[in-house]
Amino acid sequence: MQLFPPLHPTPLAELFYARVPKGEPWAWVLSKRILSDEILARRLLSEPLSPGLADWIDQELARLRRELDHLRKEHPFSDFGHLEPSPAEALALEALLKGSAASVQALYRTYGYGIYLYHSAFIFDGQVKAIEKPDPACFDDLVGYARQIGALRANVERFVAGRPAVPMLLYGARGTGKSTSVKALRTHYADRGLRLVEVLPEGLDQLPALMEALAPLPFRFVLFMDDLAFAEGDARFHLLKVLLEGAVYERPANVLVVATSNRRNLVSQHWAERPDPNASDPASWDTLQDKLALADRFGLVLTFPPFDQQLYLEAVAHLLGGQLDEATRQAALRFALEGRGFSGRTARHFASQQ
Repeated sequence: MQLFPPLHPTPLAELFYARVPKGEPWAWVLSKRILSDEILARRLLSEPLSPGLADWIDQELARLRRELDHLRKEHPFSDFGHLEPSPAEALALEALLKGSAASVQALYRTYGYGIYLYHSAFIFDGQVKAIEKPDPACFDDLVGYARQIGALRANVERFVAGRPAVPMLLYGARGTGKSTSVKALRTHYADRGLRLVEVLPEGLDQLPALMEALAPLPFRFVLFMDDLAFAEGDARFHLLKVLLEGAVYERPANVLVVATSNRRNLVSQHWAERPDPNASDPASWDTLQDKLALADRFGLVLTFPPFDQQLYLEAVAHLLGGQLDEATRQAALRFALEGRGFSGRTARHFASQQ
């Protein structure tokens, strides 16, 4: 399976040959098309601007401008009409109408292209796909883990500022807000260039290709691996292990791995597999060390302990926006004790029914 098509750019003038859809301002259409031209953008981001490539782009720009002048004479139309162009769209149009190959390259280096420009959340299952309506998770929705969230945000603040940051593992009891905390990063930092990519299990064996695709982009990508765990014999954990540390290739500086899990050791192990501390069986110790090596490669491990009754009631009160009267308190306790248990998730479920 190919993650991306070959790098054979479409002639720039062809972006406009399809004509402007009726009722659409031509400048907005043309700027959107150049910003969505993935093949050209990837080539300009991944290759030096050689004289041959620059000359080809300049010829295509001249050809497009001649086509546009012809259309203007035949069919007078407005530029952006009543629409307010984004900075990227305004710069795209300027590059096409007045600029050169270097202007187009600068456009992509500043704003990226396509789905990465217009979206801030994605899934990766072997292909990068934009999420049209991402979860609007917010740190204000979380109760009880101020220290953990503070450490999470401090590391990500370093990351979005271009300073060194370490991969993170959030582990602990279910329903404590681990996944919500990671999704809230997008909500709070998207306007500073953060993009959230949830890596699904079927995408793990294509992580090197994903790294290659994200590396030249002008964004900071959090690779989110939710409920991360590997069954006995699942070789994919080695792929993640070398991504975190130990691969021949260098992990891009604009990529940060963040995983959540319900257990500290991410590869399943059985008590019978633990070597006898008084024995000297190298194979048993090697097997155990291999399984522990993945979790050890996360530079920051944040523990989310289980909720107790008091923290659960605090979460319910926070979500309902005030102190609990006795009737609501008792109802919240019954709701949790009916089998759901004390957790932030249970608190959200109870609050949503009030």
